[in-house]
Amino acid sequence: MTVPMEYRQATRDFENFLVSVRDRAGLGTTNQAFTMVDGALRTFRRRLEPAQAIAFAQILPACLRALFIREWEFDEPRKAFGTREEMTREVKALRPDHNLSTESAIADVAAVLRETLGDAVLDQGLSGLPDGAKQFWFS
Repeated sequence: MTVPMEYRQATRDFENFLVSVRDRAGLGTTNQAFTMVDGALRTFRRRLEPAQAIAFAQILPACLRALFIREWEFDEPRKAFGTREEMTREVKALRPDHNLSTESAIADVAAVLRETLGDAVLDQGLSGLPDGAKQFWFS
């Protein structure tokens, strides 16, 4: 079997994703976008059981999938979906000395994720997840 294009182009696709997030959020660098994306993914993951998180990860492009499961603390208590403001504070708490995430961080990442995956794929990946999961990824 040949190497799937998803893996051949993973770095390029990830860089394009970060550029899109950077531009949408008005950030200065893709490093800043990386922290914001990482924070949004971790914030979402904390609200899922492991099996739910793995099911969601299956729809993500290769590098986002890897980032989604990176540094995962399996015994970390699950959180409930809260208000957008509460969850945005959580996104901003990741590496706080180097985090320039915007007030619209979750919405910005969500919009680019939806553009990248398409509505049908994202909605399929969110089916069966807890209340609040679908709302999290709407901008």
